[in-house]
Amino acid sequence: MYDVIASAVNHPDAIRPYRSLFNHRSLDALASTDTSIRVVSPRPFAPPFGPYSDYFSLPDVEDWGNYVAHHPRFLYLLPKRFFYGLSGESFSKRVPKYVERRFEVPDVVHACHIYLDGYGMLPYCRKYDLPLFVVSHGKLLNTFDEQPWSVQSKIRETLDEATGVLCVSDALAEKASSLTNPSKVSTVPIGADPSKFPTEKKQEIRRELGLTEDKVVVLFVGSFVERKGMKELIELLPQLDLPNAEFAFVGHGGDMKQELREAISRSRFSTEYLFTGVSSEMLRQWFAAADLLLLPSHAEGRPTVIYEAMASETAVLASDVGGVPEQVADNETGVLLPPGDINTIKSALTSLVDDPKRLARMGRRGHKRLVENGWTWSGHAQRVREIHTDAIR
Repeated sequence: MYDVIASAVNHPDAIRPYRSLFNHRSLDALASTDTSIRVVSPRPFAPPFGPYSDYFSLPDVEDWGNYVAHHPRFLYLLPKRFFYGLSGESFSKRVPKYVERRFEVPDVVHACHIYLDGYGMLPYCRKYDLPLFVVSHGKLLNTFDEQPWSVQSKIRETLDEATGVLCVSDALAEKASSLTNPSKVSTVPIGADPSKFPTEKKQEIRRELGLTEDKVVVLFVGSFVERKGMKELIELLPQLDLPNAEFAFVGHGGDMKQELREAISRSRFSTEYLFTGVSSEMLRQWFAAADLLLLPSHAEGRPTVIYEAMASETAVLASDVGGVPEQVADNETGVLLPPGDINTIKSALTSLVDDPKRLARMGRRGHKRLVENGWTWSGHAQRVREIHTDAIR
């Protein structure tokens, strides 16, 4: 048994229960091992009225089953592009003091993101001489050169002082290694648990969802934003002539949702299958019902949704970016495309929708690849635990 304090600004809560669920699943899996975890999930100060007023009533502590999440407050200043560096300063001044008041000193500090989480906990780790592990999921390192200088310097400082940098893909590990000592950088994939995906009930689920049983179901899961390839999909959908297909879109926000809805209404597909706020259980049903996951992103780490597609025996059509080619074996478990190329997406979609048997073979191979590589949450937790305990022996 060893003790961990985990910091996770991006963590679900009562207001946004589906926010960054991968962080909850990672911590939950680690807590299921012989590990004591206390989670700090800071939240911005919220006004009693206005668009962010819901957070005013957020409880200070929430129960997440294997652990509780504490919500100390700090100043998160907007617009982010101007004040992100100042938000890190507020985090580092306020959150460590909260941790000192509430908890005994742990063996390890585990930050679910390099910044704000890792940077914000540096003063605490320095004071108590604790090992700090930071995780990179993709966006921060992928956009490092676009960050303000003040944020870049804080990222570098965190990477240099961290005991270990845990990256979800080899591509991110290479980027991290260019910014700090490569010997401290490790690839630690996340994953999905196949037992939670009801693939054996595929036809029954399709009937419950109102889907035609013999159609090819193409599923998009992600934010409705340009970075996820939404601009290309909005242009493409009205052009598609795929009578044997139906599209479903599941997202948790994004400024292009209305444009997407309008594009679907101009297509031959139904706007009935455009959703936000879908529960984890319902999302697993959609994965089980789908034949193909479509993810035309411009940048990624190793996206959780691809692991979930593999767990549900769903083929993948995705952009060849970031860690995606580490997950998808091209032309075996899915098809990889250059990002931003509408004609290539259209051609690949047409070819795959016209060959359901090929999609089924790819889905089965993807499932096998997931299992053989141990890309599950229990496998992820075991890797994290080994890295932690190596540092405290």
